[in-house]
Amino acid sequence: MMRAITTARDTDAATPAGGADVPAVMPLPGLARPQRRLLAALAGVLLLGLLAGLATGTQGLSPLALWADLHSEQAGLVIGQIRAPRTLGAVLAGGLLGLAGALAQGVFRNPLADPYLLGSAAGAALGVVLVLAGAAFAGAQISLATVAWLERAGLTGAAFIGAVTGVAMTLLLARGALHTLRLLLAGVVVTVLLGAVSDLVTVASPDALRGKQAFLLGSTGYLDWPALGLMTGGLAAALGLALRRARVLDALTLGEDSAASLGLDVPRERLALVLLMAAATALAVSQAGLVAFVGLVAPHLVRRHAPGTHRWLLAASAGMGAALLLVADVLARALIAPQELPVGVVTAVVGGVYLFALLRRRGLGPA
Repeated sequence: MMRAITTARDTDAATPAGGADVPAVMPLPGLARPQRRLLAALAGVLLLGLLAGLATGTQGLSPLALWADLHSEQAGLVIGQIRAPRTLGAVLAGGLLGLAGALAQGVFRNPLADPYLLGSAAGAALGVVLVLAGAAFAGAQISLATVAWLERAGLTGAAFIGAVTGVAMTLLLARGALHTLRLLLAGVVVTVLLGAVSDLVTVASPDALRGKQAFLLGSTGYLDWPALGLMTGGLAAALGLALRRARVLDALTLGEDSAASLGLDVPRERLALVLLMAAATALAVSQAGLVAFVGLVAPHLVRRHAPGTHRWLLAASAGMGAALLLVADVLARALIAPQELPVGVVTAVVGGVYLFALLRRRGLGPA
């Protein structure tokens, strides 16, 4: 019964008409022409973005400087340990946020939903502030080297635990995922509460303010190869689990009653989707900080240029998020080189301008 939800455009759009010659290069099966075009565009942007990321350094975006760096004695350090990890990390973090955004908008049936709605951002920020404040307090008791190690090793873990804890508090306050409105209101309450606690800790330990600010603005500058391995595994697992529940999201678009009539346990399925969204968001936030608007804008762009069922939307949103954050990271490093803009500032400006133009042109209706 669930198979009836899949639209014909996603299954038959690539089938040649009767009697027509089969093209020399067969189109991708199951994808309509707009989807194939978007897929090709994303592949091109990602390829060019990866090359641009490797070519962007202290001199800005410079292919000639990249050629010189590749033939220098420091190539392994500059390219292999600095530029390559942060460039690939931007792709992976953007993919996680794009996927989480598509899940959030599907679960809440709201095109303005984003991955931070349920308290994950406030929880991650509080975790970071607690670690920074604890390190500052412990500085008087232990060596500075130990404090530095605790900060470096503890920030990502604290951000991940804080993000998951924020979502858990939201689910506890909402008494599960039975009602989406109650879930959203609980998310607002938890976000305000955790934000207030974070501010109180910052007041008590002013040394944590600078680190908190850097985390809130987002950065790919601290990513390394172990972090990339963790994000690669997390993205693969999250995308695989999300695609398995794509038909659940298709059913939810028909309404809760219709989804229940198809035999779905709506509260249980929604809870599973919320937990998956929280895990993907927490992993991205713990590694790259609070990067704004990627999870909100990526599904919008996919639905606008190549709509389809959620099986397509989830995968394409991950690709779109990867492309958006990669381009933003290159711009953040190139615009005012040798200094850098926080990547979250770039995504906020670009995403904010896009949504402003979209809402001005189309009103508050769905995109």
